[in-house]
Amino acid sequence: MVKFQEQVLDRTFAALADPTRRALLARLEGEDSVSVSELARPFSMSLPAVMKHLDVLNDAGLIEKRKEGRTVSCSLNAEPMKEAMEWLDRYKRFWAGNLDRLAAMLEAEDATAKAKPRGGTPRKKPRK
Repeated sequence: MVKFQEQVLDRTFAALADPTRRALLARLEGEDSVSVSELARPFSMSLPAVMKHLDVLNDAGLIEKRKEGRTVSCSLNAEPMKEAMEWLDRYKRFWAGNLDRLAAMLEAEDATAKAKPRGGTPRKKPRK
């Protein structure tokens, strides 16, 4: 079971690593279903290149493809991203705790610095 979850997580992160694929997902975010040709329109690449990106997203489970006649449409499936977010949350808690401790340490250091007199101890002039 753990090995399967790791494979899903690996595919999700690999799919999200590419900026074109992230842009495709962003286009699908507010839509129920978008045709492949409509998804490809704003990109300066060939339709087959966009389709390869969509295949990677489909293999990762991040989109679902449907074919009606000659038209292939895609829709977003955010479920695999939920697992990725849960994995990232563990590290978010780690960093939040570390940053909270750092902030407390800096505040304590600042309070100590403000409590010290500014002039320090006066220097004695050396004798001639």
